[in-house]
Amino acid sequence: MKKSHDSKFKGRVALEALRGELTVAEIAGKYQVHPNQVQQRKRKLMEGASEIFQFKKAERKERKPDTEDDLMRKIGSLEIENDFLRSVSTFCGLNPEKLK
Repeated sequence: MKKSHDSKFKGRVALEALRGELTVAEIAGKYQVHPNQVQQRKRKLMEGASEIFQFKKAERKERKPDTEDDLMRKIGSLEIENDFLRSVSTFCGLNPEKLK
């Protein structure tokens, strides 16, 4: 039966191979995978490492500022929340106007 591993597992194997503290055969035995898989994951990690840092930069450029509608929606929800908290505090015997 063919095993499928999640990305965290693959990353762990690749990082351990990249560290070089153990041989590929030792890592393969430790994680019960084929030595070729250890090599492939190590190579993939080394090739894709630069993309990790490029993604952050590209993500910042793509981020759009909030539109006016989004901001008005946020203001509305905050006003509702404030009204609710004001009514609860009055019900509990706290008067928010006197605390100012």
